[in-house]
Amino acid sequence: MNAALRLPAGLRLVIGVFVIGWVAVAAFPLLWTAVMSFRVPADALSANPLDVLLGPRTLETAGGVFGIGVTFEHYWAVWVTQHFYRNLLNSAVVTFGVVTISLSVGTLAGYALARTRSVLAFWLLVAALVFRALPHSVLVTGYVPAFLNSAAWLQPLWDWPLTGWLFQLFSARAPTLYGQPLAVIVVLVAINQPFTIWMLRSFFENIPAELDEAAQVDGCTPFGAFWRVIMPVMWPGVITAGLFSFLLAYNDYLVTALLLDSQSMTMVPAITQFLNRDSRASEQIEAIAAAVSITAPLFVLVMAFQKQIVAGLTQGAVKG
Repeated sequence: MNAALRLPAGLRLVIGVFVIGWVAVAAFPLLWTAVMSFRVPADALSANPLDVLLGPRTLETAGGVFGIGVTFEHYWAVWVTQHFYRNLLNSAVVTFGVVTISLSVGTLAGYALARTRSVLAFWLLVAALVFRALPHSVLVTGYVPAFLNSAAWLQPLWDWPLTGWLFQLFSARAPTLYGQPLAVIVVLVAINQPFTIWMLRSFFENIPAELDEAAQVDGCTPFGAFWRVIMPVMWPGVITAGLFSFLLAYNDYLVTALLLDSQSMTMVPAITQFLNRDSRASEQIEAIAAAVSITAPLFVLVMAFQKQIVAGLTQGAVKG
C-alpha cells in the first residue's frame, strides 16, 4: 500500500526543488534582517546584500567587535537608551491578560457547546462566527468612544453610596480606560474569543462523551469530570488555542496603536517610533534591532511547544 502511494521520482524532485526554493526565498529576508541588526551602519545599509551577509566591503568600513563590522550598540540603544524593555513589559501584561481570559472562557464555552445540541447553542456559534468575520477596524471604532468617555460613564458608580465606598478604595474618581492595557485586553479578547470557542469546541467534540458519563458514575460532579478527566486529554488543544491567542495579542498593531498612549505602548506599534524619526543610518538599524527582538521570542515559543502544537493541530484528524 505504501508503494502504491509513493510519488514518481520526477514529481518528488520537482516538489523538493520547489520547497527548497520557497524556504530560501522566505528565509533570506529574515536572515538578512537579523544580520543587519549586528552590523555597523556603513555595512548594514549597503546596496549589495552580500556585503551585509559576508562582511565589510573595505577595511575602512570595518569596525565594531574584532574589526569585522559587528556591533551590539544598536541593541543597547534600543533596550537601554530607548527603554524598549518597558514596551516588553506592556506586551507581557496585554498578552497574559488576553491568553488567560480567552482560554478560561473558551474552554468552558467550547465544552458546553460541544456537549449540547440545542438550537440556542447553534445560534450562539453562528453569532460568534459573524462577530469573528468583522474587520478589526470596525470593532475598534465602536470601542473608542466608550473608552474616551469611560470616566463620565463610570462616575455614577463612584457617586452611588452602595458602590462608591468600594470603588473609592482603588481611586477617588472613575478612571479613563483609554490608554490603559485593560482597554486593549477587553478589545482583543472580544476579537479573539469567537475563534477560540470554535477551535476548542472542535477539540471537545472529538473526545467521547462516555468519558464524562464514566467520571460522573465514579462520583465526579459535572465540573469535576470536566477538570479531572476531560482537560488532561485536551491539553494539546488548549496549548494550540493559547498559541493563537498569544500571537493575536503579541502581534497586534491596530488595536494597540489606537487605544494605548506612549507610556503603555506595546512592542509592535513602538517600532514605528524608530521609523518616524529622522532617517539617519543608526536609527534605521535600531528599528531593525527592535524588529529582531520582537521576532526572536516567537521562534523560541514555537520551538518549545512544537510537539504540543503538532498534537493539537492533528487532534481529531483520525477518530476512533
